[in-house]
Amino acid sequence: MATGADVLRFLIPTGGWVISGDDWEGVQFLEAEPITKKQFTDGFAQYDAWKAAQDAAKTQAKAALLERLGLTQEEFNTLTA
Repeated sequence: MATGADVLRFLIPTGGWVISGDDWEGVQFLEAEPITKKQFTDGFAQYDAWKAAQDAAKTQAKAALLERLGLTQEEFNTLTA
């Protein structure tokens, strides 16, 4: 589950904002173009979908690398233990 800070980092990656808690009322825009409350609340679902896609891509890339190396996940875990 995304936090308010996760959503703001996703929507405004350049920073310029601070947040206290996870609610819209805790957001202050210091040097960033403000977003709307709706953009912030919609950002939670958008972040969760984006994060799931990022995690899936990372898992797929790791599996492809292990395959190219001819290693199973268990063999890799043994090497890194």
